[in-house]
Amino acid sequence: MNRETKRMMQRKGQVGADGAPVARAAAPAQRKARKERMSVRQFFREVREELRQVTWPTRPELKNYVGIVASVLVVMTGLIYLLNLGFGKIVLALFQ
Repeated sequence: MNRETKRMMQRKGQVGADGAPVARAAAPAQRKARKERMSVRQFFREVREELRQVTWPTRPELKNYVGIVASVLVVMTGLIYLLNLGFGKIVLALFQ
């Protein structure tokens, strides 16, 4: 353990001045009290508030994104089809 790590652990109270570990008897007293569960109504209220802060795309942006995703999907499907067709022919040629 280097000096910097030792000093950091001393500041956190994990080791004593001599570098020996400190007993953890005080740990349960330091734990934070467990928070009560929120109600279902409160949960949905907070979800609604968070969704209001989202920057939603405009209709033209959405059309652009859908077009990009659809075109990439068609290109990738075609590429996978051609690779499958090519490798299939190669394998059949090897076994004949």
